[in-house]
Amino acid sequence: MTVAAATAVIAGMATPAMAAVDGSGASVGVVVRELPGAGDRPEQAVAGLGGSVVRQLGIIGGFSATLPVDRLDALRSVRGVQSVTEDAGLSLSSADVADQAAQPGSLYTIANEVTGASEMWNAGYTGKGVDVAVIDSGVVPVDGLRTAGKVVYGPDLTTEASGPAKNLDSNGHGTHMAGIIAGRDDAAPARTTGGNSGDFVGMAPDARIVSIKVADAKGQTDVSQAIAAVDWVVQNRTANGLNIRVLNMSFGTDGVQSYLLDPLAFAVEQAWQQGVVVVVAAGNDGNDTGRLSNPAADPFVIAVGGDDAKGTATTADDEVASFSNFGDGKRNPDVLAPATGVVSLRSPGSFLDTTYPAARIGDRLFRGNGTSQAAAVVSGAAALLISQRPGIRPDQVKALLTGTAQPLLKANGNEMAEGSGLIDLAVAKDTPTPSTVQSFLAATGRGTLEAARGSVHVTVNGRKVTGEVDVRGRSFDSGTWAAGLKARTNWSGVSWSGVSWSGVSWSGVSWSGVSWSGVSWSGVSWSGVSWSGVSWSGVSWSSASWA
Repeated sequence: MTVAAATAVIAGMATPAMAAVDGSGASVGVVVRELPGAGDRPEQAVAGLGGSVVRQLGIIGGFSATLPVDRLDALRSVRGVQSVTEDAGLSLSSADVADQAAQPGSLYTIANEVTGASEMWNAGYTGKGVDVAVIDSGVVPVDGLRTAGKVVYGPDLTTEASGPAKNLDSNGHGTHMAGIIAGRDDAAPARTTGGNSGDFVGMAPDARIVSIKVADAKGQTDVSQAIAAVDWVVQNRTANGLNIRVLNMSFGTDGVQSYLLDPLAFAVEQAWQQGVVVVVAAGNDGNDTGRLSNPAADPFVIAVGGDDAKGTATTADDEVASFSNFGDGKRNPDVLAPATGVVSLRSPGSFLDTTYPAARIGDRLFRGNGTSQAAAVVSGAAALLISQRPGIRPDQVKALLTGTAQPLLKANGNEMAEGSGLIDLAVAKDTPTPSTVQSFLAATGRGTLEAARGSVHVTVNGRKVTGEVDVRGRSFDSGTWAAGLKARTNWSGVSWSGVSWSGVSWSGVSWSGVSWSGVSWSGVSWSGVSWSGVSWSGVSWSSASWA
């Protein structure tokens, strides 16, 4: 479901020119967004109020600055100033988390009251030793995702790979998903229990995130990039010390090609057969399409629908979220997970962060609705089960989650909407591992790339990507590619199926020399980052809204 952006523009009040004034409060870092036509009036106002401009932030139409804390309101009233936000890095990290912990969408509530994740933690299973690949818009190392070794960076397959945003989340979606799956605050105690509401802790707090970036600042990507990313996961799942056991895909397309032919479906099946539990968002079209998105429509993988908490921490009044895709009676969502008002980590200054300021909670957190969030919850749940049972196969993980899920009281047994129901790790923890082996017909991958894209296409350098060519304009032969994926020969260095991705490198667990400080880059300006187009691509990010 394409997210409709509605940015509120706040007109600043005109004020007379002011002489330089020394503020009486301590200086704080701020991010200032400007209205169109503001000129240099906001910058001059900062100097006049006793502050200084640090750097321009072109991506948000503003700049970062330092300013006496008692002068923030004065700056907000200057003509041409849209907003003034304190730097996240200068706030107490635990305050936002503790203040919202009791809310139904908090990870604290989701872990303790909804999914039973804290029961797994208390039994000693926290996802340790399990790597979760996240194919998304990248990850930034905010508190919760910045401890040594927490995030490993695979290839960046976007147009941002050769610039300062390489690997990093200029969109905001990927960081949000990674936080749900495996976030853990720096201050969180080594022993993770369900009792500490002052720290942000994700579903599998000791799992490691392997980030493969396929979407740029505005969420743009092509199916060929998503396929290349899955291909990379299959080929590198145990390379360089990795142990990728879960793959989170919080996106999908509206393509209706049979999963038996679809290249994207074939790619996720290959990951599944190689021991990777693939978790996919069901989609955010409600009952409009009568089917799951692609590749959630593939019956092998775990398709996750959205649970609506109805604003309460109890599950007794829960319903299937109105935006969550229904199945067609044959292929339905497998399970549900929390999908409304889910609170996770914020990527300050990113596209979503600046477009949806109402979704912010304090300086660190961000709230979103969608089957994206539900899929991330289940990816974390899968990592917990794998840490408990290292030898478990993907078919068994799926059977364990579906077999212990709890039907919603208000769903009236509608399997087309809820599948088996809401996941319940408290029950799954003590349930014997099933011996299930799925026997669906296997995909061939010999369909078309164009049909996999669905209805919307990305534009690169003024060229609309259509037909049997990838995002780099190279011919895509599904048969040759499918054979290469099976043989694990498509990736060679920085080349995928003969296509070179500029700026791609294996960065291990290092930050590649680029550091993140609050809401600004250290020595790197966003103004040099560009993207080619404004439309969402055939891969739609499954978040219904950010509010």
